[in-house]
Amino acid sequence: MYSKTEATQLRQAFWTTLGQYMQPVPSADGGPVNWMNYKTGLKHVYFRLHADNRHATVSIEITHPDEGLRELFFEQFRELRAMLEEATGETWTWEPTAINESGQPLARIYRELRPANLFSRDDWARLIPFFKPRLMALDEFWSTGQYAFDDLR
Repeated sequence: MYSKTEATQLRQAFWTTLGQYMQPVPSADGGPVNWMNYKTGLKHVYFRLHADNRHATVSIEITHPDEGLRELFFEQFRELRAMLEEATGETWTWEPTAINESGQPLARIYRELRPANLFSRDDWARLIPFFKPRLMALDEFWSTGQYAFDDLR
């Protein structure tokens, strides 16, 4: 078991390492992108990366506080499901209602790697190849898919 300080340092080291690994990778449009803090341009729509001592996830999270609007955004993503799965080359899990660790409702679309342990440097060799192609595929998907949300901006 790690102390709180050691866990914080390992977590920070992993995300820094992943950020450095992704930094030279251009966006689908050819420009620079902050992969660790990806901007979708839509309020309440985020691309999230998560890893802990049990699993890792890459997700699209819709956190709009209005349930009806959250559902509307989720349905719009459903319309783009084939485009997302073509860009990623895999089937994602679709969860129209979920609760985050802060107790807030959200909708999410995600892929999971289980088991995975962020706190084991040996697992980093599995985590980085899990995150990198999915981030790049989400960016490719979003470079054209984002326009389907113009009426919801």
